[in-house]
Amino acid sequence: MALLEVVDLGVRYGEIEALRGVSFSIEEGAVVALLGSNGAGKSTTLRAISGLIAPSAGKIVFAGKPIGALSPGAIVRLGVAHVPEGRRVFPGLSVRENIMLGASNGNASSAAIRREADAMFDLFPDIRRFADALGWTLSGGQQQMVALARGLMARPRLLLLDEPSLGLAPVIVQAVFRIIAEIHKRGATVLLVEQNAHMALGVANWGYVLETGRLALGGEPATLWSNEAIRDAYLGGGRERAR
Repeated sequence: MALLEVVDLGVRYGEIEALRGVSFSIEEGAVVALLGSNGAGKSTTLRAISGLIAPSAGKIVFAGKPIGALSPGAIVRLGVAHVPEGRRVFPGLSVRENIMLGASNGNASSAAIRREADAMFDLFPDIRRFADALGWTLSGGQQQMVALARGLMARPRLLLLDEPSLGLAPVIVQAVFRIIAEIHKRGATVLLVEQNAHMALGVANWGYVLETGRLALGGEPATLWSNEAIRDAYLGGGRERAR
């Protein structure tokens, strides 16, 4: 059974139909890349899965349980963590405090949460020396690592990542994707929305492409990237060709 099943998903923003008839599934332990141009509906898909917006049609099933009508908090407690675009580090809090906010277990003591946050610095050693610095003092790449660590604090079965490389220098992008690969090695299932199709397909087991709110195609990363027409039309390889 798939860990996540999305069936005929529809989302509307007023009169605008942002998603229509989107269906896909993710097996536990996989990294799946969700690709497409700006406005295709990638971030909307993640927001629907994490409960930030309500679907207008279809269903979302996580670990055998329908979650389309649940609150974001309830979805987090089931094991879904969402790292949104833009990092959203709280500037008035230290790096450690920002990471601690990701803990979803209300029964854990503050000392236990602090120890778990400190353990995150083993996975993100580049920000260890900034543990007690305010979040706003870090670079964009370092803030992205804080956001990833905060998402992992919930010990999610499914991690939703929205544009983790956005606005970062190429060398930092490579570091972020090395961390995503390490997160996968540690057993997390990842749904990755990313404009950098080449990097995303480099860590993914499978890829889906959205086009104007519909699922255009899916396939193994090598197949998607090796097809020149698909690469140019959907994956940022050049100008979209007439079809």
